[in-house]
Amino acid sequence: MNGAAAARGAPRRIWAGLRRALRRVLRTWRRSILFRVVGATLVLSVVVLVLVGQLVLTGVRDGLLDAKVAASLARADVGFSSATSQFSTDEANRANVGQMLTQMVTSLREQAGRTDLYEVILIPSPATDTSTSAGRGLRSTVGIGVNTVPQSMIEELSARPEQVISRFVPLCYGQLGDPCPVEGKQVDPGLAVGKQLRLSPTAGSYQLYFIFPLTQEEKTINLVRGRLALGGAAMTVLLAAIAFLVTRSVVRPVRSAAQVAERLAAGRLAERMTEKGEDELARLASSFNEMASALARQIRQLEDLSRLQRRFVSDVSHELRTPLTTIRMAADVLHSSRGDFAAPVARSAELMHAQVERFESMLTELLEISRFDAGAATLEAEPVDLRDVVRRVVEAVEPVASEQYGIRFRLDLPDTECVAEVDPRRIERVVRNLLFNALEHGEGRDVLVRVAADEGAVAIAVRDYGVGLRPGEASLAFNRFWRADPSRARRSGGTGLGLSISREDARLHGGWLQAWGEPRAGAQFRLTVPRVAGTVLSSSPLPLEPPDRGVVPPLPGPADTPEDLQRAGRGPDV
Repeated sequence: MNGAAAARGAPRRIWAGLRRALRRVLRTWRRSILFRVVGATLVLSVVVLVLVGQLVLTGVRDGLLDAKVAASLARADVGFSSATSQFSTDEANRANVGQMLTQMVTSLREQAGRTDLYEVILIPSPATDTSTSAGRGLRSTVGIGVNTVPQSMIEELSARPEQVISRFVPLCYGQLGDPCPVEGKQVDPGLAVGKQLRLSPTAGSYQLYFIFPLTQEEKTINLVRGRLALGGAAMTVLLAAIAFLVTRSVVRPVRSAAQVAERLAAGRLAERMTEKGEDELARLASSFNEMASALARQIRQLEDLSRLQRRFVSDVSHELRTPLTTIRMAADVLHSSRGDFAAPVARSAELMHAQVERFESMLTELLEISRFDAGAATLEAEPVDLRDVVRRVVEAVEPVASEQYGIRFRLDLPDTECVAEVDPRRIERVVRNLLFNALEHGEGRDVLVRVAADEGAVAIAVRDYGVGLRPGEASLAFNRFWRADPSRARRSGGTGLGLSISREDARLHGGWLQAWGEPRAGAQFRLTVPRVAGTVLSSSPLPLEPPDRGVVPPLPGPADTPEDLQRAGRGPDV
């Protein structure tokens, strides 16, 4: 059983290995200019050399065969004349015809000498009676078999007795009726030239064939073919080597430029290309180095400016702490005593108290942004069930949602734990910012908060059914101080930095904060964090596009009761 299973699995393993090899070749083809140029040169060289070699070989072969056919026809014509002259009418009537035919074939063969120029075959024509005592029959020289002449050629010559017929045939050495060519044996080519002769009334008519071997011509053609193949292979290797050397001389500076560009992108601004010579590649290296120097200067200037900006924001934020604390204390005193003031003064105290709170929140967020910019933000991760985090934040925001916006939160939490290694303070801030953003743009409709988890990640999604996002605004939503509708007044006192800070908190966890939205169909923000700190995310347990995409619930009416909302599917209060 194991042997059979191994035999069945062998083709699959071979096929899998071939596919892996093909993928590696395709990957190298896509990534390497040198490989593409050398490979294309090899393929095109082989095609061109095969075509040229075929043309040359065809020309040589045709020339040799044409010369051989012309010489053979001339020699056969002399033989036909000699055979006719050997049979006079008187001699044919007095002599033994069979003996004279045999002597004629021998004489014609001896005229060729020792060079084996040709062999002779004598065949009675189909109209000749070969059953007489004259001994007429098939005759041939020792070096050839009579079955060399194909039956089709005999029939053609009988139909056209006045013509000389030539045909390329394989040389056979067996007896009459034996297969030709003989299976398993190499076949030598030959040329058969035949003519039908009327020797005498008593001898009848015979078909005389001269068989000219083409062995020497075949050797010459094989020699030319071998030399062409050897020369083509050498030429292909030489062209591939030339293409490799030329391409490498061009690719090397490009590869060097790519490596230097990667080092520059990694922050090693002092990297430069080596300049050699005065050609185009040297000018490329010089221009690249000038560009790198200019970019390095600009980057350093921007870094200095950014460093000054971060320091300014940090210093100003810290310096504002003391006066802000004093102003906050005075505003609290005035706000607590506003009942003793006249109506305009009391309203002024309330406005000042609200704006001081907003200013303090903005100052806190500016300090947090400056810590992210300076790379000083740290993560204090611990195992936390994110369902508990969501419940705490929703309970804290719910009074504001119901009093100021008339909005309810609906929770969709799984029964199983959703534990992840996170910084609970930062996750609470992210969820709080998402909830306030949903309240601000929810148009008075309920907000759905979902939590889900899989083996590698935990996700929190906040879905509102308000104004939504126009195309292209999903990525802008996380920019600092960006607002989807600048004319829209804020009711929650936001600063425009909440989503920016939330995205930085998500990145600090190695997670994602993404947005989806459609105009008048609401929006959904999804936070995804890994279960184990430091793990790279590959997917999220929740889809970015909500399942109820395109479904917008109606606004609650003034007479709606909690029971009505429950029946309408807009959930119980949290």
